[in-house]
Amino acid sequence: MKISTIIPVLEQIAPPELAEDFDEGKIGAILNLDNDIKKIAVALDPTDYVLNRAANIDADLLITHHTLIFHPITMVTKPLANTLKIALDNNISLYSMHTNYDKVQGGVNDVLADKLGLVNVVELELGRIGEIPTCSSDTFAKHVSKSLNTHVQYVGDRDDISRVMVIGGSGFRAEYLDIAQENDVDAFVSGELKHDVIRARGDISLIDATHYATENPAMEHLCGRLLDMLETDVE
Repeated sequence: MKISTIIPVLEQIAPPELAEDFDEGKIGAILNLDNDIKKIAVALDPTDYVLNRAANIDADLLITHHTLIFHPITMVTKPLANTLKIALDNNISLYSMHTNYDKVQGGVNDVLADKLGLVNVVELELGRIGEIPTCSSDTFAKHVSKSLNTHVQYVGDRDDISRVMVIGGSGFRAEYLDIAQENDVDAFVSGELKHDVIRARGDISLIDATHYATENPAMEHLCGRLLDMLETDVE
């Protein structure tokens, strides 16, 4: 199977037109070797470690959430050259789906909301808002930690957490905090908590469950979808 056959399936899962403007030119087939695809590897990031793992399982295509080259380059550095060399030496094509996979139904934020047991979920442009049985901040933080199998840290003690907003990745930004406050959210789960957001949080509990742990479940979910949609091995 050629990558040209697989790309329409990936674009059906995460339509490129949903991506934020800053993702232009950074999603889709980042490295297309026009090779036969017999096995697909899926991961969050195209690191050297991940590419070597993909090579070890004889993968022909690596699908990631984050792209290999995010900022325009005028010089190929040694680390980038080394990463590309692993892909080229092992004939591994690269495909990335970023904010289009964040936004789409069934993507990063829907999977995150489902993992945390949110119900009556409302779709935002990027994140999701849903409800949980009323509990304390500490109880909910422990639930998030267990559900995502990760260490968490949180700010803001409350005994009445029931309305929760989630954004996978680095969602602790002023513009997203504004959305949480406008929607009367009790707790906000994301990654990469910053001091300025803590200061502006009001009475919202902020639960940092890490960038990786809030997004990686969606990549695991993607494996299952691809197994159902494609006649090829996926790991």
